[in-house]
Amino acid sequence: MTRFVIWFGKNADAAIALLVAVVVTLMDIGFQLPHEDQITSSAILLVMGLLASSVLRDRGRRAPVEAEVRDTLQASSATLDGLTEKLSRLEEFENVVSGTKRALEETAVVRVISGGQVGEVLAEARRGTDRWFFKGGTGTYIRARTLPECVATARRERRTLLFRLEIIDPTNVEVCEAYARHRRSVTDDPDGTGETWTLERTRKEAYATILAACWHKQRFGMLDIDMGVSATMTTLRYDLSKSCVVVTRDDPRGEALVIDNDKFYYGWYSAELQISLDQARRVPIEQARLAPLDDEPTVEEVRKLFEVLGIELARGYTDRDIVDIIRKALRAKDPFE
Repeated sequence: MTRFVIWFGKNADAAIALLVAVVVTLMDIGFQLPHEDQITSSAILLVMGLLASSVLRDRGRRAPVEAEVRDTLQASSATLDGLTEKLSRLEEFENVVSGTKRALEETAVVRVISGGQVGEVLAEARRGTDRWFFKGGTGTYIRARTLPECVATARRERRTLLFRLEIIDPTNVEVCEAYARHRRSVTDDPDGTGETWTLERTRKEAYATILAACWHKQRFGMLDIDMGVSATMTTLRYDLSKSCVVVTRDDPRGEALVIDNDKFYYGWYSAELQISLDQARRVPIEQARLAPLDDEPTVEEVRKLFEVLGIELARGYTDRDIVDIIRKALRAKDPFE
């Protein structure tokens, strides 16, 4: 009974209209009621009233629904705006992730090797290379291995060879003394050549590298060599070949870095070494033709060479000192051995 009452309350207008329609129908099929005309007119008015009531009620019900729909649409619009902003932030985040991934990939190829591997890595870098850029101290390893072996390979393959060298200035006593002090601060023991670092040794090593560059240039015409001497020292050595860059320290036992040539770090180092060389005092290697050197240069030839180069030998150098420079230039010991 309760359910019927609830139903009737919700659908009273329709139920009354249906009842009226049934009464009128019965009258049409022959049932006689008193005052039929009056009843029919009242029924019509009642139905019209019920219809108007239903329309008003539907409108009343529709207004909250429309308001709810409008509020829902507004909330959806705000949600979409927030979603657009989040998507924009997501795109920025993806760009950051992509950049970070690239940086990690680049970092991964900066290999760290032990001191015992340096000689092998440099030997691999020399194979087939058509260029070598160096920046460091006095260039002992350049004289011992890099320059003679690269020249021998280029001569055998009948191709050009590009060399760019930057070492400390042997005429600058201050920088040579600073370099010697630094090397002694690392260790007082002799290095791989069997010698300790002093001011005189530092100057002779640098002179020897200049002499070696001129000596090899005179014997191999397709060697394009440019050289500069610097008034500042560096604790690192940079060796750049066609395949990679190797960054080492003055201690042959220390770790080293290797950067392959297909990574942007390689280009950075290449540009840095060239710009650094441009700022150094240039050694006019092309003038060496005015002072020919024998296969075993004499003291007089070496003195003449440095004279035409405009590089002053240390005051007081004896013939024995010059012979020592010649030995270091043409028979240098490998410091990594």
